[in-house]
This record gives sequence, C-alpha cells and structure tokens, in this order.
Amino acid sequence: MDKERRLSMFIGTIGLSIVDVMERIDANANGILFLIGEQRELVGCVTDGDIRRWLIHTGDLGADIRNVMKNNPKYIFREEAGMAEEIMEQERITALPVLNEMREVLDVLVRGGGKSKLRREKADLSGVPVVIMAGGKGTRLYPYTKILPKPLIPIGETPIIERIMNRFFEYRIHAFYITVNYKKGMLRAYFSDLMPTYQITYIEEEKPLGTGGGLKLLEGRFHQPLFVTNCDSLVQADYGELYEYHKASGNVITVVSSLKNIIVPYGVLQSKENGELVGMTEKPKHSYFINTGMYVINPDVISLIPCGIMFHMPQLIDHVMKSGGKVGMYPVSEDSFLDMGELGEMKRMEEKLKIVSE
Repeated sequence: MDKERRLSMFIGTIGLSIVDVMERIDANANGILFLIGEQRELVGCVTDGDIRRWLIHTGDLGADIRNVMKNNPKYIFREEAGMAEEIMEQERITALPVLNEMREVLDVLVRGGGKSKLRREKADLSGVPVVIMAGGKGTRLYPYTKILPKPLIPIGETPIIERIMNRFFEYRIHAFYITVNYKKGMLRAYFSDLMPTYQITYIEEEKPLGTGGGLKLLEGRFHQPLFVTNCDSLVQADYGELYEYHKASGNVITVVSSLKNIIVPYGVLQSKENGELVGMTEKPKHSYFINTGMYVINPDVISLIPCGIMFHMPQLIDHVMKSGGKVGMYPVSEDSFLDMGELGEMKRMEEKLKIVSE
C-alpha cells in the first residue's frame, strides 16, 4: 500500500463525527484512526474499542469525537522509521504514525508492511453453550428456501450456519443447540455427512415457535450465560470481550447491536405554513443502532418464555425490561454485521468475507 493511500485510510480530521470515524475504521481494517488538526498535526487517535466503550457508557452518537479519542497516541519521528516494526510489536499495535518536527503526519506504517496484522489471542469460551435458532422458513429468501432450509443457504460454498458455528469454534466452543422445524431432515443430514468435531444437539419444534419460543425447550439445561443467535447473520466481533462484558455489566440480556446508516436518496425539504420552504438537506444520512439477532442471556430468563406458542426475542427483551431486569447493548460497526436475511445482502456478505469461489 503506498503512502498516500495509507494516509487517506488512517487519517481523519478532528471535525469528523463518530459515525464517520466508525466508517473510516471499518475501511482500513486495523481498528484505529489517527486524528489531525488544522495544520495536519497529530492530536489523537480513536480505536473501535474506544467508540464501543463510549457508546455503552453514553449511547451518544452525536458527541464530539474529542470526547472519545485518546490524546496521547503512540508515534515515531521520521528519523526513527527503522524501529517501527519493533515498536509496534512491543506496544502490540498494528499502525504507527510517522511525524516531522512540527508533529505533522507524514505517513502511517502498518505492521508487517500491510501483509499481516497483530492478532489478539482469542479467549477460551469452552463450556459456554450456543443456541442457534434455525426453525423458521426463511420467507425473505424465497425461492432459495423452497429448496433448502435457510441455515443451509451457501455463502460461497459453505452454508451460513456452518460459518456461524466455525466462528464460535475459534473460541473453543464445542456445544451447539440448534432449534429445527422446517426441512429439519436436510439440516441433520448435512451435519451427519460433515461429521464436525463439535457437538450438535437438535431441539425439535413441533410447530414454528419464533426467534425465542424454542428456547423454552431448553429450560433447565444451562447454568451459565449462553449465546443465542439467528441462523442467517454473522457478527464479526470479539466474542470473548462480548461475553466478559455481559457478565461484568450485570445484564440479564445483552443485545449485540450494529450501526445502520440510512441515506435518503433525495433532497429533503423543510417547510412551514402555507408551504413556504425554509430549508433543504441534500441526501441526509440517519444513523441508528439495530438488533443483529445475536444475544448473550442468563439461563434463568428462559423461564419467562411461554410454552408452545410463537414468541420472539424482542418480546422477551420487552418482558425483562418491564419487570425491572437490566438489558444492555454491545455495539459493533455496520461493517461487522453480515446479514443474509434478504437476497440483496448475500452478495455483500460474500464480498466482505472475500469469497469469490472456494
């Protein structure tokens, strides 16, 4: 990667919004953005973790980025560029700005010259159960789901449910519980042929029970917080950090949320009485946090789910909040949430996972 491209990917101005910073961090894939002032001088840095902690603490997407950033980022002067790799390894960082004597950013060096990134060792979550809700018909993916159950829709050549399970398996999770109903025989047959090294327990719904109702069939089986996830989306986050956050926060349920930016593709008009125009905003962008369909829940909350009826996770969340239980949010960036629930999103998922043909 040449210097100009690195600078454009890793450098932003102090006037950027939190949403803009999140997008820039997603684009460079190194988890950090360096912020500069009017004279291109280095003033701070922001990591994806900084933004996550800020949003968990305040929920404020409109805050000045200076409230979020670190004021003392690591850097080197150009005369020290030969020591960059050693410094990055010692400090366990993936990118390092190079300054001149005026503290102007001349370049940003990436660990391994951009060929590799420093990876944090994944937490050991062995023993933590994962429930995958896979009993629905997947009507949004018709006509694919007329032939295959939604969990077996391939992303590249690997079904989405297998990709989800492989992601958890990276954290040494071996116990998976899959709720099944529609075309359940095909799902069983697939994993029977695959012969994975992890353990799968099928929970059969006699009729569709929604995104939460099938959990009732697991009541009493768990004695520690568990992951619950839909079968058509993949969250690229640190599951160990998520699990520890849930336990430390005192949440009954932690909802993994993703930033969603919606751009109105027209000029939006503001008017007052008699139709007089007072303003116009061209293609405004609105930002929200949405439910990804992935949760960490305490096992005792399953007792709140009614037996044998259609029941969804948002209903359970609402019930917990109304009864005084604490429900928290764990935010991830828009780029970290890959949803296959609609046909248009499948191509984006393949592009993000860098799948051309496997």
